[in-house]
Amino acid sequence: MSVSYDKLWKLLIDKKMNRTELKDSSGISFNVLAKMGKNEFVSMESLMKICATLNCNVGDIVDFLPESEGLQE
Repeated sequence: MSVSYDKLWKLLIDKKMNRTELKDSSGISFNVLAKMGKNEFVSMESLMKICATLNCNVGDIVDFLPESEGLQE
């Protein structure tokens, strides 16, 4: 199973927020942000910090994809 954060990047555009602002306001590290940029898994704690900052749920920022879809990127 693979992960996609496309929903998060679209939500940031809708909220007129860039990735650095998200990092600073949520308290996540640059490394977490870099992993998310590569569609790698991050901790649930990091996802919860982002959700609290953006006032959303995990399903609003992340998609879990079957392995066959993740390999087509």
